[in-house]
Amino acid sequence: QELALKSLGNEGLFLFSSLDTNKDLYLSPEEFKPIAEKLTGVAPASESEEEETLDPDGETLSIVAKFQPLVMETMTKSKDGFLGISHVALSGLRNWTAPAAPMSVLLARQFKAFLPPKNNLDLGDPWWIIPSELNIFTGYLSNNRFYPPPPKGKEVLIHKLLSMFHPRPFVKTRFAPQGAVACIQASSSFYYTIAFRIHAEFQLNEPPNFPFWFSPGQFTGYIVLSKDSSHVRDFRLFVPNNRSLNVDMEWLYGASESSNMEVDIGYLPQMELESTGPSVPSVIHDENGQVLESRDPSGEPIHFVFEEITWQQEIPWQEAAHRLEVAMYPFKKVSYLPFTEAFERAQAEKKLVHSILLWVKPPVPLPAPGSGRTLRETVLESSPILALLNESFISSWSLVKELEELQSNRENEFYSKLAKLHLEKYNFPVEMIICLPNGTVIHHINANYFLDITSMKPEDVESSIFSFSTNFEDPSTATYLQFLKEGLQRAKPYLQP
Repeated sequence: QELALKSLGNEGLFLFSSLDTNKDLYLSPEEFKPIAEKLTGVAPASESEEEETLDPDGETLSIVAKFQPLVMETMTKSKDGFLGISHVALSGLRNWTAPAAPMSVLLARQFKAFLPPKNNLDLGDPWWIIPSELNIFTGYLSNNRFYPPPPKGKEVLIHKLLSMFHPRPFVKTRFAPQGAVACIQASSSFYYTIAFRIHAEFQLNEPPNFPFWFSPGQFTGYIVLSKDSSHVRDFRLFVPNNRSLNVDMEWLYGASESSNMEVDIGYLPQMELESTGPSVPSVIHDENGQVLESRDPSGEPIHFVFEEITWQQEIPWQEAAHRLEVAMYPFKKVSYLPFTEAFERAQAEKKLVHSILLWVKPPVPLPAPGSGRTLRETVLESSPILALLNESFISSWSLVKELEELQSNRENEFYSKLAKLHLEKYNFPVEMIICLPNGTVIHHINANYFLDITSMKPEDVESSIFSFSTNFEDPSTATYLQFLKEGLQRAKPYLQP
């Protein structure tokens, strides 16, 4: 390592390390491939085993990409004119103004990656297309990477689709939950509607610049395809744009994994793939195997009339989407409502509001240990916490920026006041808050403090506010349970009938 640093220098070793995926200080031909492709400008055809077995005369599906770039003004660092941020650091983001491939034609059978693993699955039962390999114990993948690893198996199709947006998609995010999950939304005799959710991200920079990670909150969508995957009736993949912020961004400032990292959030108006119509055969054979008609010389597809699909079983899109969300985030077995809706529900049901307020949404790590990611992968997934939250609380999960906007909106004074009461108690990075339906905060704890005291031995905890229970082996679960019970106790005088 010292010799490598002496020979290559800091930035040279940084680039070398980003390519040396197995960390053996040796670049194999496979590891050197991204640089070879960059230098020669030639990318070899995919050698996927799956593609080799596909029928070239099978049906083809035309897909268009729609993309509107990130609105730079929605980034928090735009408030001070990106002061102190080099233009080079954001160059990959600023230059990404259009999809890499506005249109692509794929074989219908490639979409068999979306088919369920077995035929007896109930509607809404999730399965993993690309399993998540990370959890709170495995940690996360390196930030110091520029080029995605070669996709394998079902990753190939997802990689190909996401490459229509940008040439460097990572089909597995650096942080859990990664991968892709799907469920059957509707079923007929010959067709499925499959709902899916994908957690993927893009690397926008290349050497000599430092990495810039662009992580949409999720990709979701649906596909209507035949049960033998020979025909695709409809396909759509998109990043939801119904919230004011839907993308996390991180970029490094130095040539090492421990270098300073900037974090920001922003709004992406549109990132979408959509089929132009059903898949169509490129060749038609008669009963004797003779070709009847093919595409005309201009490549225009043959025109067909398709039968109506009669669905025998179906669940609403919202239910399918929720099932996929819970598969990715088990803590969402508790419903986390939008901020204002949570207080309306709490008033109607005479319950307390359990609110989590954070600076950036959970898929991205924060430069402090008390991140929403840590919370959701530990205490918020535990059975005792899930049970108590479902029984006694209405839960909400909000971003600071959203509440700042709500506070400044004077059209609804009550909502503005609710946001103000929350923000008064907030400390970076995450604050857990218990409050009455009128917004009065009766208990709160910062995630950093919470993680600090739960990492200590019980006898070392001086504060009697959060005492450890012997009923649970996990101190974080015991402490969070105590936090919730303290809130219920303090609220009793206010919630008496």
